[in-house]
Amino acid sequence: LDGKPVGLDDFRGQVVVVNVWGSWCGPCRGEADDLARIERRTRDQGVRFLGINTRDPDRAAARSFVRAHGLDFPSLHDPTGELLLRFPPALLNPQAIPSTLVIDRRGRVAVSIGGAVTEDELGPLIARVLEETA
Repeated sequence: LDGKPVGLDDFRGQVVVVNVWGSWCGPCRGEADDLARIERRTRDQGVRFLGINTRDPDRAAARSFVRAHGLDFPSLHDPTGELLLRFPPALLNPQAIPSTLVIDRRGRVAVSIGGAVTEDELGPLIARVLEETA
């Protein structure tokens, strides 16, 4: 969203949480504050978050969403869903917004969640992936 290039390779060796969201999406608004809290809580443990903003034709709406929810992690602007189509549909259904993936330190998808997620649901999953790949 800020125009700087970022990709999963930038996070090699770390646990990465990829969250697909849109400013127009009610469930995305519902989970955003939880994601911001989890990201701040797990940052020192080597967990990195990366957002994919989809179906927002205008970056201004997406940036407003990020500011409103205090999302400190980078998000890629994907207005047409092109980035989502690079993922296997079994892991990340481009029709299921929001969606979240947890990728282990070796770059493997360890968790795939279609739909909104809460801090209480995602926190233990991240902890388990951290333990498995330590």
